[in-house]
Amino acid sequence: MAFRDLIPWSRQENRLPGPVSAERERESQPHPLLSLHRDVNRLFDDMLRGFGMPAFGGFDRGLSWPHVELAETDKEIRVTAELPGLDETDVELTVEDGALTLRGEKHAEVEDKDRGYSERSYGSFERRIGLPQGIDRDKVTANFKNGVLTVLLPRTEAANENVRRIPVNGKAA
Repeated sequence: MAFRDLIPWSRQENRLPGPVSAERERESQPHPLLSLHRDVNRLFDDMLRGFGMPAFGGFDRGLSWPHVELAETDKEIRVTAELPGLDETDVELTVEDGALTLRGEKHAEVEDKDRGYSERSYGSFERRIGLPQGIDRDKVTANFKNGVLTVLLPRTEAANENVRRIPVNGKAA
């Protein structure tokens, strides 16, 4: 079997006109093992994505770091981010254009020549979190303790006035 036989799209794109023999019909069908291989890869990609691991199909490492939690009440929005190995001086926070931006840089503690193997990641990061209307930008506070950053974004009074609670009935209309 040639390598080109493993590529399912090459046979379908280069289809020749004319009568179809049984052999050509068989060649035009995707190989069942290729379909199984694709499905297993998709299964593992979906499973590992939940653990923050890179997918087999592509490397999405760092796209969702730092990991955050969002909590919302009528008075404020609380954003908590895990930033292990960082100090408050390594992190920059901004609120602009309807988004909270966390950016910073994690530096390596040892030089590359001293490191034999490492699964730790270093470098710059930036995470933007969209915010609803009605955040009081002047009263935003941040606290950093034990590698956990907590940002409190208070709502303005006007933001609470525009909220309408809708009752949910158990009966069908």
